Amino acid sequence: MKKNLTKVGNSWALLLPKTILELLKINPENNDQLELEIEGEVLKIKKSQK
Repeated sequence: MKKNLTKVGNSWALLLPKTILELLKINPENNDQLELEIEGEVLKIKKSQK
């Protein structure tokens, strides 16, 4: 899947489809947090453990 970044104020946002959030069991309405990790030129996104 290819995605484009979206301009939000002075920043850029990556919009994640609902399907991906459901597969990762991420619920933004429950204030689930994400962990971002960079390995070389790869950005990894995962649900943060509470």
